[in-house]
Amino acid sequence: DYAAFTKLRLSLLVVFSAIFGYLIGAESFTIANLIWLSVGGFLVTASSNGFNQIIERNLDRLMDRTKSRPLVTGNMSVAEATSLSVIFGLSGTLILWFNFNVAAALLGILALFVYVTLYTPLKQISPWAVFVGAFPGAIPPMLGWVAATGLFSLEAGLLFAVQFMWQFPHFWAIAWKADSDYAKAGFRLLPSKGGKDKTSAFLMLVYSLFLLLVSLLPVFFNLTSTVALIAFSVAGILMIYPAITLYRKRDEASATKLMFASFVYVPMVLIVWYLDKI
Repeated sequence: DYAAFTKLRLSLLVVFSAIFGYLIGAESFTIANLIWLSVGGFLVTASSNGFNQIIERNLDRLMDRTKSRPLVTGNMSVAEATSLSVIFGLSGTLILWFNFNVAAALLGILALFVYVTLYTPLKQISPWAVFVGAFPGAIPPMLGWVAATGLFSLEAGLLFAVQFMWQFPHFWAIAWKADSDYAKAGFRLLPSKGGKDKTSAFLMLVYSLFLLLVSLLPVFFNLTSTVALIAFSVAGILMIYPAITLYRKRDEASATKLMFASFVYVPMVLIVWYLDKI
């Protein structure tokens, strides 16, 4: 129940991005620093996910993918969920503040605030929720960099930009697969009013192409080498190929392939970026 409440797998991906943002920015590091960043980042993310489930608990019971969540099944009360979310958010923010810097803590607070107060209610109103949600979703690697350096810099902005652009094909691939389930709760999150149509597939392809271009910016600014250029290009092709297939076929299998490619993309880019640095 606690794993479902904190969206454990999603939270671990967020922590991964923050850790590699930190490693890319740090001149040196200790295991203790990585542990504190992991714990602080996880708790802030868990708080965001908790508040999201509190707000959407009546909608979650309508969808197959969410009807087993603890607030829906009654395994967790709203009072317990609220207490946990507050404790997670406060403790995670304090960990980032006292172990790193105020800027990192403020980024954590900003991500939590936008996710809970803007993205979550907007999901019930407009597909623009995906755009709004991309902002808190792109903060983790930038937060990691700022935690390491205490600075907002070009590298921090590029880390943010890559993860920001990645979220569109990533989330739309998920929304394509879950479209009928989302519809039960009134969520229309694909970019086209027609839902799973050629326009949505085209936009997923366009944003996959944009993602590749944004991912090459570190090379353009001489922050990474030619080896990284090759690796980033390969990662981009892994995203673009299933996006082309989805545009041609508009089927579930292609959306699934794009979704799994997106799971590989960010770890691949961040790991290569870090290895290229060292």
